[in-house]
Amino acid sequence: MKKIFLVLTLLVVVVAVFGVEEITFWHTYSTNSGEYKLLTEKIIPEFEKLHPDIKVVETQVNYDDMRQRLIVSTATGELADVIRMDIIWVPQFGDIEVLLPLNKAFPNEFNKLKDQFLPGPLSTCYWNGNYYGLPLDTNTRVLLWNKKLFEEAGLDGPPETMEEFVNDIKLLTKDKDGDGQTDQWGYADYGLGPWNSIPWIYSFGGYILDPTNSKAEGYVNSDESIKALETFKDLYYDGYIADTVVGGGGIGTFEGYAEDVYAMIIAGPWSWPIIKGQYPDAEINFALFPAGKGGSKSVVGGEDIVISAFSEHKEAAWEFAKYMTSYEVQKAFVEVSQMPVRKDLVEDPIIQNHPYFHTFMKQLETAVARSPHPGWNQINDIMDLAWQNAIVADYNPDFALWEAAMDIEEVLSEFE
Repeated sequence: MKKIFLVLTLLVVVVAVFGVEEITFWHTYSTNSGEYKLLTEKIIPEFEKLHPDIKVVETQVNYDDMRQRLIVSTATGELADVIRMDIIWVPQFGDIEVLLPLNKAFPNEFNKLKDQFLPGPLSTCYWNGNYYGLPLDTNTRVLLWNKKLFEEAGLDGPPETMEEFVNDIKLLTKDKDGDGQTDQWGYADYGLGPWNSIPWIYSFGGYILDPTNSKAEGYVNSDESIKALETFKDLYYDGYIADTVVGGGGIGTFEGYAEDVYAMIIAGPWSWPIIKGQYPDAEINFALFPAGKGGSKSVVGGEDIVISAFSEHKEAAWEFAKYMTSYEVQKAFVEVSQMPVRKDLVEDPIIQNHPYFHTFMKQLETAVARSPHPGWNQINDIMDLAWQNAIVADYNPDFALWEAAMDIEEVLSEFE
């Protein structure tokens, strides 16, 4: 007891003599969210108790304003010490050397830490040989299947393979009232961009870029990538996929799922509270995206925690970043519906007993990032246009993707 008292006394003396080191933290947690309340009322105070020589000053920034704020602050060198950053921005700001490469700044600790994270979220921190952050929170998209409509069609459960998926989409598309018009569709989504198409492309065994994110030709237009687009196009043209994918009329995906109009949709974990908020009695069933040649793949979303290369408090910032990704903190955030990034939480009872997180966490084990590359915004638009051209403008899929490959190669050449 005397030893503990002596240690605490020494800590107080050290803090009194050397003062408290202040670090700034920018984030996009909504101020009326459970995440923000947890962060400000529990997480930061507990960190400061563990580190009495560090004070965290948090600043909430609206998501729509964050990227512009980062750009302006980069120009002036006035970035926050620590930032919760959308995963698609990390390579962009890492490439212009405004983010600290953690594998170089803290090599021993980083190498011990990185294997604790799910591979998909971890990959979003990587660019050109460096890791510019730690994964902080994540999400993905899984299949929502309407049990009632499946039972009416004589189907026992959700499709597990791509072949079953295609067959079920067809079987579950119906003219229920006999007026000659389809009023139930097998599948619906709300767009054709990579956020929507990656589960199809990668489950078919295709790619957008090669594993080093440096080549598109032969990957975005591989046989498997073409097959994914051909299959989707055929299903849409034959009336099995709802017009919502091209921005056409019709009921929204969540409403259509709850009202028995769409037998299957693909959505993120926010689908549960949104659907339940509007349709409290709706039965929601989740399943992994059907596996094709590439297995069951989906897309990674979320945020990373990064440290500014301009920071004068890098060691303190690193302590806070590590704390935010620790088992205890990640588990605490699950309670306010933030999906964790750690492998050791996948089988944890808090996930397994959660009403819906366990399926998403399982999908994250094989989910892929939207090609971590500083030119991603341009690549995203090129891919969106390629699928639009094939499906709306009736381009041949192999030509649409060849054209995309050529355009993406031009983008990649800008970063060589």
